[in-house]
Amino acid sequence: MAATRARAPARRGPPGPGAAEAAAPTAPTETFLPKKLTLPALQRAARRCRGCGLYARATQTVFGEGPPEARLVLVGEQPGDAEDRSGKPFVGPAGNLLSKALAQAGIDRRLTYVTNAVKHFNFEPRGKARLHKKPKPGDVRACRPWLDAELAVIRPPALVLLGATAAQAVYGAGFRVTRSRGVPQSTPLAPFSLATWHPSNVLRAPDSATRHRLMEELVSDLAQAAAYL
Repeated sequence: MAATRARAPARRGPPGPGAAEAAAPTAPTETFLPKKLTLPALQRAARRCRGCGLYARATQTVFGEGPPEARLVLVGEQPGDAEDRSGKPFVGPAGNLLSKALAQAGIDRRLTYVTNAVKHFNFEPRGKARLHKKPKPGDVRACRPWLDAELAVIRPPALVLLGATAAQAVYGAGFRVTRSRGVPQSTPLAPFSLATWHPSNVLRAPDSATRHRLMEELVSDLAQAAAYL
């Protein structure tokens, strides 16, 4: 996600940005999963997850959102500042760009399910600002049961992984979006999957020409998924 400089929100629950850098997990993530896997049950259970230390500083868990019959699931890295405040995925600047890219690819975002590999906002406090901080591999691994559970419920035909963190969560640490972007694969999670740029990569592009190219590639990859469906 792109770095943001929004004011830190009033907390609801655990300590805020002045708290310790990370808290210790209280139990393996699997112990927080509900017995019956439905999206509403998963969303409720994830609010209580303490499988990694990110819960201690984030405002709230930001779970996935979309219809359980979605045929396309999009997975990003983690919530950003806007998502952490609202409790909804992809509602900040990167989310707005994703909506634009989906529309250009002929995909109705309302029919997709959007989520993240990590469900809590990891950030670096800078005064009153909270700057995005890449989640650690251990945090991604700890959150993987939630992603697996979401996909087990939805069973989407197509899966699009937005950015390196999401792609490596599924394909492994050696995967590079720069080398294998847009190449369809079949995984146990979905018959069709591919990795592409995270919208924040487009927003952070150093110049307008690069930004235009990355946006075209993102739209092209989303269109691949649409064509498969």
